[in-house]
Amino acid sequence: MMPSQQRMDDLREIVAEVLEVSPDELTDTGDFVEDYDADSLRAIEILARLDKAYAVEIPQSELPVLRNLKAVYDALARHAGWTD
Repeated sequence: MMPSQQRMDDLREIVAEVLEVSPDELTDTGDFVEDYDADSLRAIEILARLDKAYAVEIPQSELPVLRNLKAVYDALARHAGWTD
C-alpha cells in the first residue's frame, strides 16, 4: 500500500515538530532514536498528537515498533481504517 502523499506530508509535519527538526530533514525511514535523538517522552508526544489530529488511538504497546515515519504511518492507517 502506497501512503497517500498528502497524509504522509501532514504526518511528517506533526512528527517533525515533536522531534524539533525540519520536515525536510525527516526521512520516511530515519530512526527516531538513532537519527533524531528522540526519547520515550517524544514518542508518547507523537502518539498524543496523532490522537488529537486524527481522532485515532494507537496503543502505547506499539511504541517499540514506531521508530520511523513509515512505521507510524502504517500504524495510523491501520487504526484509522485508511485504505489508500
